[in-house]
Amino acid sequence: MSNTTISRRLRNSKMAALPPGMFARSWVVLRRTDVLIRIALCVFAALVMWGVTQSWAPSFSYRTGYIPSREIIARVTFEEKDVAETAKQQEQAKAQAEYVYEHDPRPLEELRQELKNKVSQLASVETYDKVDQALWREFSPPSETKTPETEQKRFEALKAYFAAGMDSGRFDDAVKKAFAPLERNGLIDVLQHTAAQGSQQAILILPTGKPKWTHRAPIEEVLVSKIKPQLQQRLIEELKVFGGMNDGSLTVADLTYTWLDQRLAKFRTLAVHQVASEEEKTAAAKAVLPVIRQYKAGEAHLAPAFEPLGNLQVALLRKEYDAWRKQTGLSAKFAHSAATFGMYFALCTLCGFYILNRRRKLVEDLNKFTVLLGSVVVTVVLCWIASKDQWRAEIIPLMLFGMTAAIAYEKELALLLAASVSLIVSFALDQGLAEFVILVSSVAAAILFLKRIRSRTKLIYVGAISGLVVIATTLGVGTLVGQAFGATDGALTVVEDWLPENWTNRFFVTLGTGALWFGACSLLASLLMTGLLPFIERVFDVQTDISLLELGDVQHPLLQQLVRRAPGTYNHSINVASIAETAAEAIGCNGLLVRVGAYFHDIGKMLKPAYFVENQGTEGNRHEFLQPAMSTLVIIAHVKDGADLARQHHLPRTIIDFIEQHHGTTLVEYFYRREAKRLESDPSLPEPDESTFRYPGPKPQTKETAVLMLADVVESASRALSDPTPARIESLVHDLAMKRLLDGQFDECGLTLQELRVLEDSLVKSLTAVYHGRVKYPEHQTV
Repeated sequence: MSNTTISRRLRNSKMAALPPGMFARSWVVLRRTDVLIRIALCVFAALVMWGVTQSWAPSFSYRTGYIPSREIIARVTFEEKDVAETAKQQEQAKAQAEYVYEHDPRPLEELRQELKNKVSQLASVETYDKVDQALWREFSPPSETKTPETEQKRFEALKAYFAAGMDSGRFDDAVKKAFAPLERNGLIDVLQHTAAQGSQQAILILPTGKPKWTHRAPIEEVLVSKIKPQLQQRLIEELKVFGGMNDGSLTVADLTYTWLDQRLAKFRTLAVHQVASEEEKTAAAKAVLPVIRQYKAGEAHLAPAFEPLGNLQVALLRKEYDAWRKQTGLSAKFAHSAATFGMYFALCTLCGFYILNRRRKLVEDLNKFTVLLGSVVVTVVLCWIASKDQWRAEIIPLMLFGMTAAIAYEKELALLLAASVSLIVSFALDQGLAEFVILVSSVAAAILFLKRIRSRTKLIYVGAISGLVVIATTLGVGTLVGQAFGATDGALTVVEDWLPENWTNRFFVTLGTGALWFGACSLLASLLMTGLLPFIERVFDVQTDISLLELGDVQHPLLQQLVRRAPGTYNHSINVASIAETAAEAIGCNGLLVRVGAYFHDIGKMLKPAYFVENQGTEGNRHEFLQPAMSTLVIIAHVKDGADLARQHHLPRTIIDFIEQHHGTTLVEYFYRREAKRLESDPSLPEPDESTFRYPGPKPQTKETAVLMLADVVESASRALSDPTPARIESLVHDLAMKRLLDGQFDECGLTLQELRVLEDSLVKSLTAVYHGRVKYPEHQTV
């Protein structure tokens, strides 16, 4: 067999080989760099959601007001601080804490000095007859048992005591020594705090001017009634010692004590220091060790069945959950994580196939794809934060996401994305089907009722309607499953303030409160959306009717420049906008968007207005002095110039698309034919290159830009009709539409033949109305 035969058979076998299978094609696609980047973004988004929601273990699902269907028993052994018992012991510690009394010893010093002076005055008198009786009565009050003789003997004993070597200085030293415990601890007639407020055993002494108390004093050593006997005994002992054991020391001690006794009855040097006392109470309470209670696995009853959970029970269940989660093994965490990522993969695959079939450009544009993934991640994170038991406002971020998706994309995709995010949130919060139904009902209502936004109040109406829907859904689902959803502590507190007490624990009151709270969250989401709308339009590069109405203002700087520099082009743009809007509405497109796009589609002509026929005046046609190829460059340049002007003035991308696509890749026929006719005179020259006479494109990518393309060309061409009768206009519109259809200009915008026919009818009606016949006035018949 020859080599030629073998080679021929090998070629034939290769030609007969089957095309690659699905897995082979998928492998080729997966190896592409752009695909790998998008897969990496999806994995990163899943990791962020997994980490934020702590999805390596089931979430804590119990909330205040939840009604368990069975008694909840501890799954693991754990310890919990007994808050009530600890608080009780802390209150006991406060009640037993010692009060701080501020001590000012100056009154005692002054009392002692007064005593010294008066004793010295008595000692200086020579005989009892010369004693001032008023002064003597201070030391020896009159009584039935006393006689002048006995009083004289007492005075003489006093004189003898001082005559034996005792002077006023030594007497003062003796009294000062007897007063030493009083001056250190202070005196008070009655305690200024009760037994319920503090200890009755001792007090803390804070000397005046000191920053902190210095010592502790028993109550017996500060109460006047308790220290009087002690003071009397100390006076006797000290006066004996300082008086050299004189026999008159007892009499002097008795006289001295009698004088003091009359003055100490209401005497006090102590006063409560409230700030320092409260600090001592606080310190005593802090010193109490927490009372720890142990709950054993399988034995401890954490919550009864069929009774709403309270705050303390939820806190206890949270402790049990944390202890259980710490004891969860790596294998269980890995299994739960794998299941979570499996859910993410399934939802990503579902949404991905839909987007690839319906909105492929959303995946192809990396920026838009990143924004979509980012919005999903941010929504899940915000729902996780807002779902805390004290808020229960996960509906708010979810509704914001749904309305944003409905504005940025079509409703079908928004519903799919919102349902997927709701499922993620329900799993992340470990909520059941009932909670998922409530979330989906709120966001679905917002998406379905959110049509074109032509006023700020539209979003508020949407929020109100969605609120009514979610209220009805919450009541129905809650009644069906026997759970009160959405009733936060704050909301129930408000209800308790104005409802009778016997109503507050009823199930339907709690359920109704939760339903109203969810409805309020829906309305709040619409209010937030009203304020966030401008930022959402910028981030997602979309325009609502509100922004389009603002953009279509004739006072826009670009339109003002256009009307001054190229008034003919401005008039043409206004006419095109009028007929294009009507045509777009006829096939269900956004007519307002087409109208605003028509305003700006020819702004590039203002840079060279004289080269366009609608702006040419008496100076003639400048193209007569240019080569056709050069004229074509000037004409085509208005597309690029217009796009550059739009970017300089920060027009949105959708308006720039109208500028770039309104001519597509059509042929500039007039100059192409002039060039072909010019080259006919010299057969040696090649035929003109058609590509150099075509606009750079791109072709219309949306139905709106396709409508503008057709409206632009038929409005321009109809001006050249010498007798614009309805039949001629209809024929002109049909010919131009077919020419662009056959030229492939509508291949990438999704425009159907039926829609094209509707467009033709609308344009014919609009142009016929513009060029309708008029009756000539007699005086103008000869003109």
